[in-house]
Amino acid sequence: MHTHTFNSMGLKPRLLQTIATKGFEKPTPIQILSIPSALAGRDVMGQAQTGTGKTAAFGIPMLNNMVPGGGLQGLVVCPTRELAVQVAGEINSLGRGMNLKAMAVYGGQSMELQIRALSRKPEMIVGTPGRLMDHMERGNINLAQLSFVVLDEADEMLDMGFLPDIEKILEQCPKERQTFLFSATLDEDIQILGRKFMVDPELIVVESPELTVPLTEQYYYEVSPRHKIETICRIIDVDRPSVSLIFCRTKKGVDQLAGALNHRGYAADALHGDMSQRERDSVMERFRKGHISILVATDLAARGLDIDMVTHVFNFDIPEDPDSYVHRIGRTGRAGRDGVAITMVEPRQIKQLRVIEHHIGKKICRRSLPSLKDAMASRQRLLTTRLMEASHGDLSIYQSIAGELIQQNDPHTMLAAALKLLADGEPALELAEVEIINADTAHVELPVGKMQGMHPRRLVEFLTANTSLTPRQVGDIEIQSNTTYVEVPVTKIDEVYEAFKKYESKRKNNRSRLGLPKTDRNKRAN
Repeated sequence: MHTHTFNSMGLKPRLLQTIATKGFEKPTPIQILSIPSALAGRDVMGQAQTGTGKTAAFGIPMLNNMVPGGGLQGLVVCPTRELAVQVAGEINSLGRGMNLKAMAVYGGQSMELQIRALSRKPEMIVGTPGRLMDHMERGNINLAQLSFVVLDEADEMLDMGFLPDIEKILEQCPKERQTFLFSATLDEDIQILGRKFMVDPELIVVESPELTVPLTEQYYYEVSPRHKIETICRIIDVDRPSVSLIFCRTKKGVDQLAGALNHRGYAADALHGDMSQRERDSVMERFRKGHISILVATDLAARGLDIDMVTHVFNFDIPEDPDSYVHRIGRTGRAGRDGVAITMVEPRQIKQLRVIEHHIGKKICRRSLPSLKDAMASRQRLLTTRLMEASHGDLSIYQSIAGELIQQNDPHTMLAAALKLLADGEPALELAEVEIINADTAHVELPVGKMQGMHPRRLVEFLTANTSLTPRQVGDIEIQSNTTYVEVPVTKIDEVYEAFKKYESKRKNNRSRLGLPKTDRNKRAN
């Protein structure tokens, strides 16, 4: 029977101390099944996705059996630069205090810089296939004394066309070695690779519920394409995620969404394949340090991202295949924390959603779109919480200032001003919101709909009566229960805002019908 604690696995005391320092209270399912077999000298073929703890599943037994100063003993092959950097970082973190070093080698970084690092004789190398081959051909890396080889995210490497390179690398490794292969799927190609280069591997499959991240709540919103940006902003305002990862299908889509979020005041940045390695490293560094809270990325750029702090994953574009969905949402709900996965589904994409549900064996719940009032209420709760938290600190410096301000000014005005300062830096919430369509027109969202008596003719009458818009300048109109979207020239947006601010004021005074105060309606009726 497999043990279920790290202390029962026979690990070295220094390694156990580091594991405890990192806060690993108990091993994950893939670690429970993999580590004892690896420590016993078995080859291991494991089915596990990113976020299940697979790096520690192979890293811990390798570190436990390596000899400091014994030269290159371990090789980890990864599909992407980002994953190579993260795996090397995690292994160095686990091996802290054991005098064992892992270094990452990948394309996009100076070859000379890597050669200098290799001269310091690390015990482990983590690299991408192409750059590993470059170093091997130049004689910079010799695999003759390896004791361990790991193929991490093997399915991704095969999908990216790396099979020939992987075979060449494995052919250069000594036959007397341990080999670990980890993959999100174990299809026929993966198993053929395993049979060719592994010796009687122990097959480890995490049950399917683990593959769909049990701690992750999964929802979807049905939304038209032109309203997706407004919707995701509204969800962020209502749910208040700490750290978000948003997936888009294309690089252009990533840039557009990241730009739109920044324009609205959110701390967001983009990550995709057209960026230089230095740009990508800079973005990831800011993301890890919390300087940005929203990362917008393509699937390819996000492959291998292993960040435990992500609370929300958004599928701004629904993934094209179910496995991509599993990979995406596997980046939240980690390390025993709850996570949320939200998918934006266009009406024509419902069938795609059903395919994903069938694949993961779980129904994804539909949520109603949050209203502007929901977002404003959430913002108010946040400000109240911040104010109450601040009130528990030492306020002696500020109390005398507060006393003087209250004596000289209206207390309500001063409190409102303090709340305004407290909210500084938050994305602005307006009466209506806008999505730029092109250089000339925009969709403006208005907080009235069918429930308030809205219909297209009434809206056109209101706009032409209260702004300088002509009927021909009013474009597409979409009316929902409590919300209306209308296309207007960009130059007229401010006029529309002002007209509806006045309307809101009148509506609060029981003049409820759009553009027609009660007295005017009575005159018309006569």
